[in-house]
Order: sequence, then C-alpha cells, then structure tokens
Amino acid sequence: MQTENVSTSYKEPGSYIPESLNPHHYTSLLDVLNASCQKFGNKPAFTSVGCTISYADLAQKSDQFAAYLQHHTDLKPGDRIAVQLPNVVQYPVVVFGAMKAGMIVVNTNPLYSPKELEHQFNDAEVKALVVFANMASHVEKILHKTSIKHLIITQIADFHSAPKRILINSVVKYVKKMVPAYHLPNAITLNQALEKGMGKTVTPVETHAGDIAVLQYTGGTTGVAKGAMLTHANLLSNMHQLSFRLQDVLEEGQETFIAPLPLYHIYAFLIHGLTMIEAGGHSVLIPNPRDIPGFIKELKKWKFTGFVGLNTLFVGLCNKPEFAALDFSGLKITCSGGMPLTHSAANHWKEITGCTVVEG
Repeated sequence: MQTENVSTSYKEPGSYIPESLNPHHYTSLLDVLNASCQKFGNKPAFTSVGCTISYADLAQKSDQFAAYLQHHTDLKPGDRIAVQLPNVVQYPVVVFGAMKAGMIVVNTNPLYSPKELEHQFNDAEVKALVVFANMASHVEKILHKTSIKHLIITQIADFHSAPKRILINSVVKYVKKMVPAYHLPNAITLNQALEKGMGKTVTPVETHAGDIAVLQYTGGTTGVAKGAMLTHANLLSNMHQLSFRLQDVLEEGQETFIAPLPLYHIYAFLIHGLTMIEAGGHSVLIPNPRDIPGFIKELKKWKFTGFVGLNTLFVGLCNKPEFAALDFSGLKITCSGGMPLTHSAANHWKEITGCTVVEG
C-alpha cells in the first residue's frame, strides 16, 4: 500500500484538531509523552510480568531505541516499522522510540499466521520489525519474501535485571517450551539495540498533526486485512474525547488500570498508550489474559482503580470464585468495547465488583 502521496503534513500547530479538543496544543503523540515523562518522572507507567518502568524509564529507553534506529540503521523518517509484541513493557518503549525517530508504527498481531504476516508486511512496505521471540519462527518462514532489512527480537523478561531475566526467559523457553526454534542470524536483541543507542543523541524529527503515526490493520473479516492510516491528529482527538468522558473519574498520577486487552489493538492503544499516559496513570499489562488463574493471581497484587475489558473476559473472570474474592474497593470504572456487551455479563460484573460497566 502506497501512502506517500496520500499523507499531507500540516504545519500549523494543532491543525486538523479543533481548539476545543486540543487544550494543550499537542501536535503529535510525542508531545503527550514528553509532557507526561517530565511531569510524572518516577511514577510507574507500565508493569508486566513483575517488571515496572517509570515515566523516566520510558523516556530514557525510548530515546535509546530512537538513537539506535538513527545511528545504527539506514532507516529514515516515514519508513514503516512493524511491532509484533504482546502486552509487555517493551511495547511502549519500542513504539515511542520508533516515533521519536520519525517512523510509522505498524501494529502487528503476534498471533498472525505466516501468510497473514507476509501480507501485512508487504502491504505496509515494512523495513524493520520488532518481534516477540515466541513468534520469531513464523517470521523466519516469510522474511525472505518481504522488504524487512532490520530485525529486532525480544523475550518476555528482557527488561528484568540479569538473574531474574535469565531465569524467567529460560523457564519460558526450555521448561514451558513456549519459544519454537528459529534461525534468524541477522537479527539483534532489543537489549543490544538499546545498548547501542545508549549515550547517543536523538536528532529531533519535525512531526505535524496530519502526519501518519500508525498503520492500524483491520481484522480482515471481509477479505484481506487493510491498513487504516491514522494520523497524529486522529489519535490525539480520540485521546481528548476519552479524557473528556473520563474527567470525573481520572485523578492525575493516581490511577492504576488493568490492561488485559492487546495494545496492538486500537481500543487498548488509545486508553493505555495515550489517555492513561496523559493522566500519569499506571497500566498493568497482562500478556496472556486467556490464562484466567494466572490473570487472577496478578490482580491480587494491585488495588486497581480501572479495568478495561470486553464481554468474554468479563464472563470468564466472573465465573471463577477466586475472582469474586478480590479487593474491588478501589475500582471506579470498568470500560467495555471491542464486541457487544450482554446484559447478563454487565449485571454479573456489577454484582461481583460493585462497579457498573461503561460501554464505548
């Protein structure tokens, strides 16, 4: 899919975004990130698998990734980088790092088949890919059929300190056997990329509200998946709409939202990747919400104030007695989307948690 002739840059600040929807005069998603990283510093931004990164960490690590892209690859602003990751803390680092380097993010479902990957990568003209090690074997099968020149691989515990990182990654790979064998000799690890970018200067890339930020692919239910061209203005406007609707609920720097839905889908991307960041919130990422016992075990660790889900997830959790035993005293809002919400699921959730489900 060619987008160069379609995308237009708008040079006036806030263009494409009505003044009423842009009180802070943001022109790109990076304006939101930079403001929040300065404002909320050491407050937690994202947690996954026992690893928490603060807003300061997010700023530093995304700078390192941007510097790697600028200094150690031939990638240029406007090039497309696919991000094929589940809900792990590496996701926001990679996405914002890519944007700092001026690249367009192509959100990619980790569960895609090789055929689906081949279509999306070629359709979007992807030149770089960050992939979860568990899915790298699929990439190996189709890499030679794509224009991808730069491949970065990360494992689930890569942002943990050395002893814990080695232990968790080894258990996942060798005990649970969740990482099929792959051979991608030209790939580097995400930690190697961050190390290469450490200490390097990031050259600012001028970004306008009308520039494409993300190629968001549809589910392909009526044919092949199609890439929706989402500009910074598109996403900022949606973020402001959500913030306006949640203004009576969100308390700056005080919220902990549970994030079981994948960030590579636009629903969770907008809430956790933008709205919560602007509010200085803490998103607890759940890599595998289908593991209901493991999910409930993680929920026990937090006095969460928000929960973002969909109908089948509400039903699955409410059917477990262990879920009903959790502490819901801090829960102020439950958001539903992605599929129709049934009356029975909404009523059961309210009965157990005491919180009414708000449907988007």
